[in-house]
Amino acid sequence: MNYDIIIIGSGPGGYVAAIRASQLGKKVAAIEKDELGGVCLNWGCIPTKALLKSAQVFEYAKHAVDFGVSIDGNISPDLPAMVRRSRGVAEGMSKGVQFLLKKNKVEVIKGFGKLKNAGTVEVTGADGKKQDVIAPNIIIATGARSRELPNLKQDGKKIIGYREAMNLSKQPKTMVVVGSGAIGSEFASFYNTIGTKVTLVEFMPNLVPIEDEEVSKQLERSFKKAGIEVLTNSTVKSVDTKGKLCVVKIKTATEEITREAEIVLSSAGITANLENIGIEGLGIELEKGKVKVDEFYRTNIKGIYAIGDIVHGPALAHVASAEGITCVEKIAGLDPAPINYNNIPGCTYTTPEIASVGFTEKAARENGYEIKVGKFPFTASGKASAAGNKDGFVKLIFDAKYGELLGAHLIGLNVTELIAELVVARNLETTAHEIIKSIHPHPTMSEAIMEAAAAAYGEVIHI
Repeated sequence: MNYDIIIIGSGPGGYVAAIRASQLGKKVAAIEKDELGGVCLNWGCIPTKALLKSAQVFEYAKHAVDFGVSIDGNISPDLPAMVRRSRGVAEGMSKGVQFLLKKNKVEVIKGFGKLKNAGTVEVTGADGKKQDVIAPNIIIATGARSRELPNLKQDGKKIIGYREAMNLSKQPKTMVVVGSGAIGSEFASFYNTIGTKVTLVEFMPNLVPIEDEEVSKQLERSFKKAGIEVLTNSTVKSVDTKGKLCVVKIKTATEEITREAEIVLSSAGITANLENIGIEGLGIELEKGKVKVDEFYRTNIKGIYAIGDIVHGPALAHVASAEGITCVEKIAGLDPAPINYNNIPGCTYTTPEIASVGFTEKAARENGYEIKVGKFPFTASGKASAAGNKDGFVKLIFDAKYGELLGAHLIGLNVTELIAELVVARNLETTAHEIIKSIHPHPTMSEAIMEAAAAAYGEVIHI
């Protein structure tokens, strides 16, 4: 059982690293104790988007008459059917990963991997049998799980994490969601759309706190308009689960209130999966609960690497994949550029969607830039009007001195499909006038990018 590279974990970091390493001529083994594809594919990114699509279809059906379509009969959500579709999508994608690994001659070893020494991983199979797998290079890609708050212990039934939230057998009539990051906001959006009464509790002053403040305020307006109760500057003090309903005590900025709910969803971040994998035994250095690595993901132990949610940086699938590729290319003797973590796109699949990259307006000012800001509202977009959803805007931030694009912040219909243009633009150090002079097709949502750039320089046409 000798290999060039062993990868512990087959999520979007692990399986992508494995395939790229094989492409580079390395003999590779991927160790996985659960389903291929990791949390993202099986219990995160993919199945949640399937659920959100089901909710969107339900919303369209409810408002079909607004589009000139008559639907006879009762329109109602069927959560178990939505969940079945979601699980089917995830299972299909997992089989796709299995095919890709086999096609690229990556050996998959089922079981729990634990570092035995700098060159050996001990794998314990489902039957309890152990085997040693040897390689000079070992990449840890074990991912993360839902973080438990001390006063919000998850029981998997009344107080749940994201995994249970996408697999409920019955739609709750009421739900309290704690935390408004991407996970919390997406589930709040989903359950509210299919008819659950949702209260969203956020400790910080704004929803989706890492986003630009104007985007956060727009999401709050959209959520409130959709019927979600939004409580910012608020903390859940306790949850009593003894009765039929959870009794949730919430401390807001001005008072202490109580809400009753069938389900409390805890979505206050994630915790790295580092337990029992041999980290301590080898003396691998940690920093604030994550593995400390250099720009090519080398730990302090020669031959041991770490990528994805267990290292510092955005806990995003596409980041883990990029880290995996960079890591194995360095191992293979290539000369990859280190990842620019200030040019990582973030996407939140609420209604409306959010997408962003680079500096927020506040961060740009704090970093000493003189800036020009351009905004274009989707109320002025022909495509948004035709699609029936005009919430949101595109906001672009430029360096006033050189015109370089510093940050982009979008909220609106399908904006997650628009952000890649702006990631490429920042990678190429594109200026505002290069965006303005790049003809965008009409009618599209993407026109708003050109118009926002023009707005920053007083050249906007359609507002």
